[in-house]
Amino acid sequence: MAIRRVSVLLLSLLTAGGLGTLLWQVLAPGGWTPAKLVMLAAFIGTAPWTGLCLANGLIGFIILTTRRDPVRAVFPAIAHSDASPPRTAIAMTVRDEDMRRVLPPLRRLLRELDLAGVGDAFAVFILSDTRDAQGAAAERKAVAAFRAQDRDPGRIRYRRRAANTAFKAGNIMNFVDHHAAGFELMLTLDADSEMSAAAVLRLVRAMQADPTLAVAQHLTVGSPASSAFPRLFQFGMRAGMRTWATGQAWWQGDEGPYWGHNAVVRIAPFRALCRLPTLPDGRHVLSHDQVEAALLHGAGWGVRVLPDESGSWEDNPPALPEFLRRELRWLAGNLQYRHLLRLPGLRPMGRWQLVQAILMFIGAPLYLLFLLAAATAAATDVTSPFPAAPALALTAAWLGALYAPKLLGYAEVALSSEKRQRYGGLARLAGGVTAEIGFTLLLDAVSTVAKTDAVLRRAFGACPGWTPQNRGDRGVTWSEAAHLLWPQTVLGILAFAAFAAAGWTATLWALPLAGGLLAAIPLCVVTADRRVGLWMRDRLIAAIPEELRENGAIAAASPGAARRPLPQVGEVF
Repeated sequence: MAIRRVSVLLLSLLTAGGLGTLLWQVLAPGGWTPAKLVMLAAFIGTAPWTGLCLANGLIGFIILTTRRDPVRAVFPAIAHSDASPPRTAIAMTVRDEDMRRVLPPLRRLLRELDLAGVGDAFAVFILSDTRDAQGAAAERKAVAAFRAQDRDPGRIRYRRRAANTAFKAGNIMNFVDHHAAGFELMLTLDADSEMSAAAVLRLVRAMQADPTLAVAQHLTVGSPASSAFPRLFQFGMRAGMRTWATGQAWWQGDEGPYWGHNAVVRIAPFRALCRLPTLPDGRHVLSHDQVEAALLHGAGWGVRVLPDESGSWEDNPPALPEFLRRELRWLAGNLQYRHLLRLPGLRPMGRWQLVQAILMFIGAPLYLLFLLAAATAAATDVTSPFPAAPALALTAAWLGALYAPKLLGYAEVALSSEKRQRYGGLARLAGGVTAEIGFTLLLDAVSTVAKTDAVLRRAFGACPGWTPQNRGDRGVTWSEAAHLLWPQTVLGILAFAAFAAAGWTATLWALPLAGGLLAAIPLCVVTADRRVGLWMRDRLIAAIPEELRENGAIAAASPGAARRPLPQVGEVF
């Protein structure tokens, strides 16, 4: 494993060095100015994350395209056994959720487990942190109806905490302390999770085959969606996560990440080791999962990712406002990890996992600083012509490295006739890729400004919160979008005015990097418009394999393989 990790480090350094050489060719002509020096410093700060993206994407791509069984190549604990699965608690955390969306996936999972003849080994625990008394009463009523319709009502239980101390981590720890007696394993699910029985049993069998595993984490993909925003987002996320998770599993081995849901956890070591420390100011940790993984690594327990995308789903945010709120919640939690890097007992890989989680967000201010410095250089350096050719080469290489997991994920599908067919053929795949890449370039510019603002607020002492999530499709009005995204719009106008001073070549160069700032408000409104989503759905634009199976565009899937449409109000139980 050490050789693999050194190879990833070297590949990341080579990537940074190559991009640095291209940047030097852009900046050196005409002499150095303060703006150019800021661009160089910002680039150096983003290099570790960019190099890691290329390394994980490239390694994952090679494994996926050259190995007959890529999953087993990085997850050796997969086992086929006729032995009865150990007692497993299905622990689903909820807080102010619409139970009409939460409970149907659980019903499907229980039915599939029953059909597989293993239903008696599983019990459901709905763990509520809902604070509103009226909402809690509705939860209890919904669960009571859900229990009444089950063949064994006793295997479905509901518990609500009076206070959501320590957030979701406290909710789970309360469960393992007081309600998990008699269970060896727990399947952790979020309110928007869905898993097939086959996927759950893959994880359970892996835990049976390897008694040193504390967590078997399943790769999770987005559920079929009708709204434009989640359709486009999850289309690209699916391609990127498949290569990223495969590449990362190759060099992290049994010191991998835990993402907090759609995973099977061994209860005894989790209970003993995963009590999270409070932060120096006495607050609780918001993002618990990576810390729990690091604590388990440090005690010698394994945490592995199963990079198989079949049978494990989650809902993605329905519109840009919800996406930004989720990103900022994650940012607030991940930045807290800086206080935990010196926790005693952690292994180097556990500490790296925390650093990597910080790098996911701390690069945003540096990307924005690079852009603003480039705009300043374009507007003030009137003596030197814009270096169009080297700047174009730098942009293509930088974006290629940054988006390598996604781009190589698309290439992996395109190279396989079977996988192309799952996406409806090469032409349909290419259409989805084109739409998604354009969407991502616009979205990332918008997200970068929002994350930079959040990082600065944290730096000046603002206290983060952890608010409930809206998961339902909705439209966004022009006034709401303008109220939320006016900073991006103003910044975009100023930046492009500066680039325009250097001529049309500089302006065109900036479009893929900053065009989303000018388009922020219409992007928000259009991607939330129900008519746009239906238009895309009718034409199967950015359709994922489960949706194509549902529409009969490719061969029918096995039972449970596709996400079913949500029931109407009267059809839940």
